[in-house]
Amino acid sequence: AMGAHPANAAVQQTACGALRNIACGGDAQREARVQAAVDAGALSLLVAAMGAHPVDAAVQQVACGALGNIACGEGAQGEARSQAAVNAGALLLLVTAMGAHPANAGVQQYACTALGNI
Repeated sequence: AMGAHPANAAVQQTACGALRNIACGGDAQREARVQAAVDAGALSLLVAAMGAHPVDAAVQQVACGALGNIACGEGAQGEARSQAAVNAGALLLLVTAMGAHPANAGVQQYACTALGNI
């Protein structure tokens, strides 16, 4: 849906939220879910959503949350996902989101968390 409807902020917000939820949790299957999302192109889709909707705080917030959850992890897999997020352009977009939405606590919180996890 994200790739088919890049200009639709509602679709992007919902899909970013779904990716955030997929990458959340402490259960044994989390790593497999996160890796499957990354392998399916989640990082480039999240970055594209952030780039396409820079003034939409809701899109920015859930995309930041998704990036933070995806980048969270230890060991070689976590490090590889963090580097993949950097390679996809996430750092610039996270900082840009913070600058564009300085009064939005959700954007600030999730962007900081994502930056910390990366």
